Amino acid sequence: MVTRDKVLSRAAIEGMIAGGNIIVIYENRVLRVDAWLPRHPGGEKVVFHMVGRDATDEINAFHSEETRVIVRKYQIGRVEGVWKNFIPPIQGGKFRRFEQIDEAISLTDVSASGSSDDEVCCTTTSSTQANLALSRKKSAPEEETFEKKETEDKIYVPKVREIPMSVDLFAEYERKLVERDLEKYPSLDYDTQLSITRKYRELEEKLAREGYFQCTYWGYGRECIRYFTLATVSYYFLTKEWYLTSAFFLGLFWHQITFTAHDAGHHAITHSFFWDNLIGTIVANYIGGLSLGWWKRNHNVHHIVTNDPVHDPDIQHIPFFAVSTKFFGDIFSTYYDRLLKYDRVSKVMIGVQNWMYYPILCFGRFNLYRLSWEYLLLGQGPRRGQAAWFRYFELVGMGVFWYWFGYKLVYQQLPSAGVRIGYVLISHMVTMPLHVQITLSHFAMSTADLGASESFAQKMLRTTMDVDCPAWLDFIHGGLQFQAVHHLFPRMPRHNFRAAQKPVIEFCNDVGVQYCIYGFVDGNKEVIWRLGDIAKQAAIFADCSNHMVQEATATGKI
Repeated sequence: MVTRDKVLSRAAIEGMIAGGNIIVIYENRVLRVDAWLPRHPGGEKVVFHMVGRDATDEINAFHSEETRVIVRKYQIGRVEGVWKNFIPPIQGGKFRRFEQIDEAISLTDVSASGSSDDEVCCTTTSSTQANLALSRKKSAPEEETFEKKETEDKIYVPKVREIPMSVDLFAEYERKLVERDLEKYPSLDYDTQLSITRKYRELEEKLAREGYFQCTYWGYGRECIRYFTLATVSYYFLTKEWYLTSAFFLGLFWHQITFTAHDAGHHAITHSFFWDNLIGTIVANYIGGLSLGWWKRNHNVHHIVTNDPVHDPDIQHIPFFAVSTKFFGDIFSTYYDRLLKYDRVSKVMIGVQNWMYYPILCFGRFNLYRLSWEYLLLGQGPRRGQAAWFRYFELVGMGVFWYWFGYKLVYQQLPSAGVRIGYVLISHMVTMPLHVQITLSHFAMSTADLGASESFAQKMLRTTMDVDCPAWLDFIHGGLQFQAVHHLFPRMPRHNFRAAQKPVIEFCNDVGVQYCIYGFVDGNKEVIWRLGDIAKQAAIFADCSNHMVQEATATGKI
């Protein structure tokens, strides 16, 4: 039996996690959130990445005060002093059970939801145990892409996978990237990172006091006028039988409304779970044909493990793109729960990815349709709580979209198969700048894993860059060119990003963390250079593998 204010030792918490409990540290509170998992609107995966870690900054950044109050109800104890993070099981962390630790704690099977104010359960449900067991199994040594190197800061370096002729060709390449980041950014010792964390929290409090988290609704008023204009122009040309011109303006309309769906997904419009989800679902599903729930599940994980090749779905685009040589080793994606194979198609496509970057992004919207339907049909969203019913609301929205766009517009209004194909392709390809915008802020940035001691603020700034442009061009980027600002403060309305950029730069100068910002052209050059460099490494990989095969054949080893 554990009281809420009981001080729990590190060994006791380790034993709980080893037993399958979902334990998260928040403001020195020990939270057991097993019962919250099926209800978490952002999905289970993002919570798994916080197991054994101090998630104070992440929880505060993504949740309203109302939700933070609810989260505190799952407190089972507290810790004293500075918490040193464990590596979560989903990331390959290993935990000892009670019998392996020279300490024991008595636990009683009391459900969290039905407990008294002073007692909560430290056991776990069978479904939660199964989920964590699956995560641990898939992060076991034979499946891992990383190997722990015991240092004071617990830095992770690439592991050589035991597969023929591709053993450790790029271990040194990846180690140099880690070393470059270690030289470029502040020390990972706890005092330095704690100082960065404290100043980040002070900045967040300052921006909140000054109203940066308050929505500027007049900004949406202007955008609604823009949306209505683009939709009207598209319809006008459709009635005049200028079909391809109509498709062009429809694509621009979709491009623009996506920014509002993004804001709603982050609860940055009304800050109300219900109303922002309602707005976002109508915009994304009913008008755009994309699942807001899928986007939230995907995007929240991206925000937590930004640019990690093993965990971040936003950079897992095999066979078309690879931004790290780690993809050359058939890595296991903890988000998709499957191997990302570096097969023959991947080898060809990665070899020319710097040339195919823009053409492939023209078809990005079609892939989003696939991911949206996969999410909804497989029921990958919350299974309980207030978020669960949105799945059915989304399914209706997808049906409405394909009725008005697929049947009423494309099938009934367009005269021939050729025009229909042209209309669909143009309307979808026009949205390509949005996919460029999304990848631009991350593809050229660090993909190194600097370990569990790195602060939330430093990791966001190390893996994200901003794009500089005149204020009058903000509408093209949707304000999302300020991705570094957005990753630090995901619930801040994007109309306030430009104003928040100055205090963020001042914060970066104060703590010694580089703030990366490029012009749009230079930013694209950085991305193309990174893709070209990885393509070059792929060619070296292929040459070395061929040479090893020839050598093994000549010596009779194969």
